[in-house]
Amino acid sequence: LHRQCLEARKNALGEAHPVTLRSINNLAMAVQFQGRNGEAEDLHRQCLEARKNALGETHPDTLASINNLALAVYGQGRYEEAEELHRQCLEGRKNALGETHPYTLRTIHNLANAVKEQGRHEEAEELRRQYLDAS
Repeated sequence: LHRQCLEARKNALGEAHPVTLRSINNLAMAVQFQGRNGEAEDLHRQCLEARKNALGETHPDTLASINNLALAVYGQGRYEEAEELHRQCLEGRKNALGETHPYTLRTIHNLANAVKEQGRHEEAEELRRQYLDAS
């Protein structure tokens, strides 16, 4: 259904329309929830590039795409790359949404997970404290 919706929106609205881009994101998330992280990664990258071009680098939807891409990469065990993406997302969300916005806090949590998986437990603990103190 997500693929059908995406095709319909591409035809009706065009490939760069924000609603079409949301459909790409929704398809990517559906695929990711099925554990198909490689396929989800490709879709998230496509969505991210399109959102950067259509909405700009600091738009909340673009930042959401960075977050979702990081989660797909994390799901494939590529923790260093996931960390980089989460840090990029965190910086953008702090600037765009503020330090205590729920999406910013969620990014801190996701970053802590990526750091922990690399064996940097003290740094992960500090990030978790930051998350708890702000929530």
